[in-house]
Amino acid sequence: RPKARKMAAGDRSEGDPRLNATRALPIAAIVYAVRGAADGPMADFACSLRERGRKVCGLIQEQTRDGPGGARRMMLTDLESGERFDISQKLGAGSGPGCVDPGVLAAASTALRRALAQGTDLVMVSRFGELEAAGGGFAAEMLELMGEGVPLLTAVGDKYLESWRCFTDGAGAELPANLESLEAWFESLEK
Repeated sequence: RPKARKMAAGDRSEGDPRLNATRALPIAAIVYAVRGAADGPMADFACSLRERGRKVCGLIQEQTRDGPGGARRMMLTDLESGERFDISQKLGAGSGPGCVDPGVLAAASTALRRALAQGTDLVMVSRFGELEAAGGGFAAEMLELMGEGVPLLTAVGDKYLESWRCFTDGAGAELPANLESLEAWFESLEK
């Protein structure tokens, strides 16, 4: 299993050697400025591909609330099994929405390892965020998928875009959060 490392802004010289071998890797990120803006298009894209008989695996994210006015929860859904993972840490009053439970995240990562083992047309990874930028979260699974040439789609907030570029050695497409752009990117992979 490849070791993920912390990526510093502007550091492209020491990226994963498997990624330096080619610039034509089938990887893309939906770049967003507003939290949650990529969630709907990713889910719609997964449905669209599946309706056309494509195998789409991985994890998509949605924000939910614990009832009216309740705490915001971050949920991941395994696209293959339908299993849902509440990745929000339950730290009590005053905890922010970005508090992710590492144990639940590790359990959810099985969806990504399973996709690599079984083969798929596309793997979706809910986010490349703070954890991945620091070499944690789903970084190791993403490197493994990219290293094997498996088409990969994720979402990256503006704040982590430079880290994403370093992580992929600049090889990833950057897309707006709309279905048309996702469809065009995926079609370009088949040419």
